[in-house]
Amino acid sequence: MPEFNEQTDHFAKNWQRQLAEAFIDIDELCAYLNLSVEQLPVSKAAAKSFALKVPRSFAEAIEKGNPYDPLLRQVLPIQDETLLFPGYSDNPVGDLEAANAAGVLHKYRGRVLLINTGSCAINCRYCFRRSFPYADLQLGKEKEIAALRYIRENPDITEVILSGGDPLLLSDERLQRLFRQIAGIAHVKRIRIHSRLPIVLPARITLGLLDILSQSAKPVMLVVHCNHPNELTERVAEACGLLKQKGIFLLNQSVLLRGVNDKTAELAALSERLFDCGIMPYYLHLLDKVSGAGHFEVGEAEALELVRRMSAELPGYLVPKLVKEIAGADSKQRIL
Repeated sequence: MPEFNEQTDHFAKNWQRQLAEAFIDIDELCAYLNLSVEQLPVSKAAAKSFALKVPRSFAEAIEKGNPYDPLLRQVLPIQDETLLFPGYSDNPVGDLEAANAAGVLHKYRGRVLLINTGSCAINCRYCFRRSFPYADLQLGKEKEIAALRYIRENPDITEVILSGGDPLLLSDERLQRLFRQIAGIAHVKRIRIHSRLPIVLPARITLGLLDILSQSAKPVMLVVHCNHPNELTERVAEACGLLKQKGIFLLNQSVLLRGVNDKTAELAALSERLFDCGIMPYYLHLLDKVSGAGHFEVGEAEALELVRRMSAELPGYLVPKLVKEIAGADSKQRIL
C-alpha cells in the first residue's frame, strides 16, 4: 500500500463530481450496461416512488450485458416493488416511535443514533428507510443543537451513531464540527459511523476525511454495508486500506437478499473478500419488511441453513452474526 499524500490522493477532490454524475435514469443505466429495457422487468412507477440512483463507480462493477447481475438487482426499480406483501410497511423497524423531540433515535441502552442527512450516494431497493420522513427528522442546525444537548443530559449514553441517509455525504467541515462537539461530552466513549460510501463511492475517502477520522478525540468505528463480493473492487480495497492505515476499525453488515447473496458460496466469498480488504464480517440481517422490498425476502429457516453451511466452511471469525430487527425490542435479535 503506497503512502497517502497529496500527490497520490487520486480519490480526492472529485467525489462530489462523481456523486453529481450518478445514473438517475433507467434508460441511461441500461444503455451503459448494454442491456435493453425490454429485457428487464423495470418499472417507471417504482422509480417514481423511490428514485433510481447509482454512482458510476458502482455501475462499473456490474457485469455488462447480464440482466441477472446481483449488483444490478440491488439498484434497478422493477415491477415486483409494486406488489403488496403481508406484514410489510413504511416503518418496519419502529424508527418513528424511537425518535424523540431532539431528533435522536434512542432505541437501545447506551447508544443513540443521529439522522445526519436524508441523502445517500446510492438508492438500494431494499432500503428500510426508503419511506422515512427525513424532512422532519434529519439534523438541521437547530435539531443538531438539541440532539447534542440531549446526549449531554443523558450520562448513560456511551456511543453516538452517525447514520442517515449516509453521514459521509456531509462536508468535511460539518463532520469535523460534529466530532469536536461530541469530543466535549465526557461520557461518550465512541463514535460509530454507518456508511455505504466506502463501497459505492470510494472517492469519498480523501486525505481530509482520513485526517478527521484519525484525529478524532473519541475512537471511531466505521460500519460499511456490502452484500456481494463483486462490490469489493480494487478501488474499494484501496480506500479501505487507507482507512485501516489510519487506525479506523472496519466492520461490515450485509442484508440477506433473494437473487443477490442467497447462496452459501456467495456469502463465503463475501466474507473472504471482506477480510482481504481489512473489514470484519459483523452482521447478516434478515430483510427488514419495508413496503416495496418483499421480493427480496429469504425466510428465517433458509437463512439459518445458509449460515450453518458457512460455519462449516469458514473460521468462526469470518461468519457474521445472523440477526433481525423487531420494532420495539431492546436490541437486535440474534438468530445464530
